[in-house]
Amino acid sequence: MLERDIIKSEVLAALNSGIEIEQYPDDFPYPSSLLFKFVNERPIHIVVAYNVSEKQIIVTAYIAEEETFEPDFMTRKKKS
Repeated sequence: MLERDIIKSEVLAALNSGIEIEQYPDDFPYPSSLLFKFVNERPIHIVVAYNVSEKQIIVTAYIAEEETFEPDFMTRKKKS
């Protein structure tokens, strides 16, 4: 988060009201999902895992890039 200039309140906003855009049920050691939310006009993506007690574990947070995602920042671009 520090390296990407993302602050705790932005991560919490994405966790609390972000849209789940991808699911990774086979991730190890816990299933995870990708959440998206515009926070402070920035497209924030959070990968969060869910352990057996349903607690959220933040795996990573980053600013979505137009090189990888469509303009909605929720749809991955097709590889050419």
